[in-house]
Amino acid sequence: MAQTASRPSDFCPDTERAWQLDTRLVRGGTRRTEHGETSEALFLNSGFRYADAETAEARFAGTAPGFVYSRYNNPTLAMFERRMALVEGAEACRGTGSGMAAVFAALMCQLKAGDRVVAARAMFGSCHYILAELLPRFGIETVLVDGPDLDQWADALAHPTQCVFFETPANPTLELVDIEAVSALAHAAGATVIVDNVFSTPLLQKPMPLGADIVVYSGTKHIDGQGRCLGGAVLGSETFCTEILQPFLRHTGPALSPFNAWVLLKGLETLELRVERQCRTAATLADVLATHPVVQRVLFPGRPDHPQAALVGRQMSGPGTVVSFEVDGGKAAAFRLLNALQLVDISNNLGDAKSLITHPASSTHRNMSDADRARIGVTDGLVRLSVGLEHPDDLTADLATGLEAALGHRVGVE
Repeated sequence: MAQTASRPSDFCPDTERAWQLDTRLVRGGTRRTEHGETSEALFLNSGFRYADAETAEARFAGTAPGFVYSRYNNPTLAMFERRMALVEGAEACRGTGSGMAAVFAALMCQLKAGDRVVAARAMFGSCHYILAELLPRFGIETVLVDGPDLDQWADALAHPTQCVFFETPANPTLELVDIEAVSALAHAAGATVIVDNVFSTPLLQKPMPLGADIVVYSGTKHIDGQGRCLGGAVLGSETFCTEILQPFLRHTGPALSPFNAWVLLKGLETLELRVERQCRTAATLADVLATHPVVQRVLFPGRPDHPQAALVGRQMSGPGTVVSFEVDGGKAAAFRLLNALQLVDISNNLGDAKSLITHPASSTHRNMSDADRARIGVTDGLVRLSVGLEHPDDLTADLATGLEAALGHRVGVE
């Protein structure tokens, strides 16, 4: 059923599409009420009234514009979805209550018993649970491959497949998948390609022009960017979002609340400014970390020693805001580092204005087996740092304290 607004956008679609990205982030999808508010209106109502029974019937039939119920759509949510679509360059978007709701909905809305999914092995722990544990319960086969290995992708996709899923860069190893090459293999196998683009944000990587069919986000991360609310988004073609995804969302209920949609709208206004600053600081910290004797390896797409630096240059316009690094001494050393920090917070979130750090093996990836963690490079000494908006000098000093603690005695950072 169509869920169009009773009042159109303030700007026509062609006008919005002609804007530069900066303008889309601030103005895209705006719908003003008769009061002429400058900030987007927040509609907290769950239901909507109809002028007469005929109007109600027409809205439920999808033959008349307007809203029906906020579990389906809402004026504030509609603005968020339109703005996200404009920023991503997608035909349509549907909001969800969280990033994981977006991942699950993007998969399950198009899968059934007997289907097959091929996915990159390196991924967030909850995504691994869905792919490796949950989907097989529904009779859906999941095949995991090493993301950078195109030969493994080709072998796995030599058989008919319904969906391909991968994160790029992956959480927490920042491993990349060649979107263009894998999309071509997937389409030849009859599969739709779902890309989790959270670490790149809609600003640093555009999966759809490279061949992806569907892009998912956790709006909880950079889009909100200030640790305030949960939210997610699924972007794709109008046909996919309306005919395949929307019925699944409507009947299963992973709705994005109007308040959270409003918070995410406000977050989009400053997304470019925040991400640009965070990327610069992340690059500075990655170079600092690489000089310390306790650090065994640094994983950051902006460094020339990244294992896939050439692909980074082709596929991404910026390095991202996350630096992962491995310290000598395993879990004990990693915990000493985290516990010694005074400025950076220990938290499993990322993309926040505040710098956050976590130990993936004991937090985000703890439910994976030791063998699965080892296979994707999540060692006991691996630490993931999400870089915020603090001054680089203050973050460098704080990390120096943590690194000295990890080393077990005082060693300065040049």
